[in-house]
Amino acid sequence: MRRWLKRLVWTAAVMVLGTGLVVWLLIRGSLAQLEGERAVAGLQAPVQVSRDARGVVTIEAASQADAMRALGRVHAQERYFEMDLMRRSAAGELAELFGAAALPVDQRMRVHRLRARTHAHLAQAVGADPLPLQAYVAGVNQGLGDLQVRPWPYLLLRQAPARWTAEDSVLTGLAMYADLQDPGNQTELAMARLRDVVPPALYALLSHDGSEWDAPLFGPARGNAVLPPADVLDLRSQEARLSSSSSSSSRPAPAPDADVKGSNNFAVAGALTADGRAILADDMHLGLRAPNLWFRVRLRYPDAQAPGGQVDVSGFSLPGLPAIVVGSNGHVAWGFTNSYIDNADFVHVPAQADGIVVHDERIRVAGQPDHVMHVRETAWGPVLHTQPDGSGDALRWTAQLPGAVRLDFADMARAADLDDALRIADRAGIPTQNLLLADRQGRIAWRLIGARPDRRADCPPAGAATAVAAHCAPWPIRSDASPALVDPANHRLWTANGRVLDGSALAVAGNGGYDLGARGRQIRDGLLAKERFDERDLLAIQLDDRAVFLQRWWTLLRQVVEHSDDPALKRLEVASRQWDGHASADSVSYRITRGFRGLVLERVSAGLLAPAKQRLGDAYLEPRLAQFEGVLWPLVSERPAHLLPPPYASWDALLADAARALEADLAAQGPRLADRTWGERNTAALCHPISRALPAFAKPALCMPADRLPGDRDMPRVQGPAFGASQRMVVSPGHEADGIIHMPGGQSGHPLSPFWGAGHEDWVNGTPTPFLPGTTVYTLRLVPTRE
Repeated sequence: MRRWLKRLVWTAAVMVLGTGLVVWLLIRGSLAQLEGERAVAGLQAPVQVSRDARGVVTIEAASQADAMRALGRVHAQERYFEMDLMRRSAAGELAELFGAAALPVDQRMRVHRLRARTHAHLAQAVGADPLPLQAYVAGVNQGLGDLQVRPWPYLLLRQAPARWTAEDSVLTGLAMYADLQDPGNQTELAMARLRDVVPPALYALLSHDGSEWDAPLFGPARGNAVLPPADVLDLRSQEARLSSSSSSSSRPAPAPDADVKGSNNFAVAGALTADGRAILADDMHLGLRAPNLWFRVRLRYPDAQAPGGQVDVSGFSLPGLPAIVVGSNGHVAWGFTNSYIDNADFVHVPAQADGIVVHDERIRVAGQPDHVMHVRETAWGPVLHTQPDGSGDALRWTAQLPGAVRLDFADMARAADLDDALRIADRAGIPTQNLLLADRQGRIAWRLIGARPDRRADCPPAGAATAVAAHCAPWPIRSDASPALVDPANHRLWTANGRVLDGSALAVAGNGGYDLGARGRQIRDGLLAKERFDERDLLAIQLDDRAVFLQRWWTLLRQVVEHSDDPALKRLEVASRQWDGHASADSVSYRITRGFRGLVLERVSAGLLAPAKQRLGDAYLEPRLAQFEGVLWPLVSERPAHLLPPPYASWDALLADAARALEADLAAQGPRLADRTWGERNTAALCHPISRALPAFAKPALCMPADRLPGDRDMPRVQGPAFGASQRMVVSPGHEADGIIHMPGGQSGHPLSPFWGAGHEDWVNGTPTPFLPGTTVYTLRLVPTRE
């Protein structure tokens, strides 16, 4: 019997090991080919694909078409699953992979019918020369087909990857619209509903569009709000108290500050450097994952339209697109931040309006029957909200229109100088961005780039209006004739998702949710603090984690907790004594101060929004009050009794209540407040998207290390657990060898690749690493197939 048991155990062990070996071999079968030689149909000449120790790719080809074919092949073998997610997220097709759980996400995007629109207007998206995209698409499918086994996530999902098409590349660009803008235009609608039900003075506070922290390129700071007197707005009135008390009794837990999909970019002209070089810095803030959204690559090929007849461009590509998104070509460097201009308008549609067409959108759902979604389409766009009387709100959004994506932007790779780059920007179809440029002659420039509404002069952005005026016709989009600032007199430029424009230009651009200006002001002040810069000086600004914005909130906190007899506040007083002025990973006082401000903000904003919540009921939408600091600080500084949110007896009581709630929350996480560091709260959680489908014990294998991170949202070094700087770049065109680069999450989407997580630690620590690829470690030669 014992012998049989032993045999049974050995048999079971062999089976487990055998199964594990088979799984391991299957997963290894989808690794990218790094070395050797491969025949590729359609190539006109041999192409060399080299990789350094971090997996940074250099492609050397005899033509642009061959380079794009090789790039498509590399993207597919390293990132096909992630490319698939991009196209599916834009088209509303995720449920086909993930089942019914993804259906609500698909419905929110499918209402825009982006695949159908892309199919109808593909030629305009492709641009003047379709050959690069054709070669790229062919390369993607060749690379996918050359893998021994389909990419490993499909094995787990028991799915087969669908082939890539030209439409899918356009959808990849549209996915960035959905990420950087709001496909539902919710804040605009939320503010419109607020305006309809609250007193004008209260709405003026909630919609105040700036603060003392503003740092625009044009015009002055807006400044903080001027608080209305008691005879204009009194929150102590019986009606306001009833509304506030009914809301406060069910007050939700404070939500964390929303991530701002944006970036920092800034530049100095040659007048501020030792040898006359212009230097550009760029770090784009997005959701973080493993692998990274971007893919580092250098492209080199002859091109008669490029300076000297040669393209040599390095930077960040987006798998799915045949282009370098941000980078430097030896003559011009460019980088982006999200502009947050107003890119969408609601239009009220009567119940029996003429011209409404109903489209049946069929959403495939893995493991279930297809779901058919009926989309009502008007001349303005799809109806997103239908009222009980049959009327509705149709949304016009730039992403829906022909030309929203135009791949002519890839011509930046051959830009010769600042003026040439500005001309290329005129025909770029991308989400509207703040473009910063620096060229080899030491010049710098800012302009809006990308598709933006071309509204009539008498049809300004609807903003918080319920809809645009009835006489206005549906607007087209344009990308030329943008506001610009070329060769600024002070030789410095900066943007950080805050308001850039002023006056008539701002009235045309509108406000799509500009971020608080604290981050931009800290960058601006860093640039104004010196008269000489090099690349490391600009990196130091990127890594600046000084808590300038929260300094006064720490002082206010100390006023609340010092000399208090309350045991909770006494514990908080001890824990918050040491303030080093940084969002450092080991700082307790920073975490406490940030939490204190958040709880005060939640209490005050809840009080101001309570009347609207009570009146609107289920129709209430939570607005994003990005500029609320310009209202909050005057309130806690002046402490007017008539604007004190009920049910508090005094502002001191409100502040003490926030502090006590903070202490209780921190104490629940452990007995010692001294252990509640910022790093404990701000711990990296960068994981592969498929990790969500795995059991908890298996997830760490698909995640980057759980590092405790410095930095936060209202300072240049933007770093959160799964949000922050998706790349950092500091470069001077013509001096790329002196450039600096960071990228979290690594190059490869395969956990068995030598490039899984490569370079991530440098991003965590802020260690300067070279902008250009390093010494070649792997070389793959692609050759034309023999006839």
